[in-house]
Amino acid sequence: MTMNRYHQWLCNSRMWARAVATDLLPWALEDVQLDAGTLEIGPGYGATTRVLAHRTGGRLSVLEVDGGSAERLRAEYGDRIDVVHGDGCAMPLPDGHFDAVVCFTMLHHVPSPRQQDQLFAEAFRVLRPGGVFAGCDGRASWGFRLIHLWDTYVPVPPETLPDRLRAAGFHTPGISLRPDYFRFRAVRP
Repeated sequence: MTMNRYHQWLCNSRMWARAVATDLLPWALEDVQLDAGTLEIGPGYGATTRVLAHRTGGRLSVLEVDGGSAERLRAEYGDRIDVVHGDGCAMPLPDGHFDAVVCFTMLHHVPSPRQQDQLFAEAFRVLRPGGVFAGCDGRASWGFRLIHLWDTYVPVPPETLPDRLRAAGFHTPGISLRPDYFRFRAVRP
């Protein structure tokens, strides 16, 4: 995954952290219970993790592909959060271990639709039966593309997501749209 300097600055800014805490995560996780073991895929600089750390009722684990970001998160949280350095397309985590798996504004950084589908299958694998996979991502637009110049940028067409989640094994996938974002949730039977 690559990110240009502006995108790095934006994702590490107070402005983004405030938007995540007051708008994006409350909307993305509306009616989603995070009471027990929760896994966040792709926390990056940790703006979403900071919110989740106060929202989850159980143990929070994060899986981060970038080694430097994983180390920064370990330094910030110590043993309060399990930080795992690894790829969401091949998670070094046990089957059926989590009650919830979440990811926020990171799917478009997965390098191909095939790898995105692998990530969905891995999220399914690490969930317990009855567990929920939920999150949000940006919708393709010229503005979204400009933020991602010279980045890895593979937006997920929201209209394709229900079928892709079903193919991974999920039941009852649901999608909600905003002008710039979509949210999703699906359940492992």
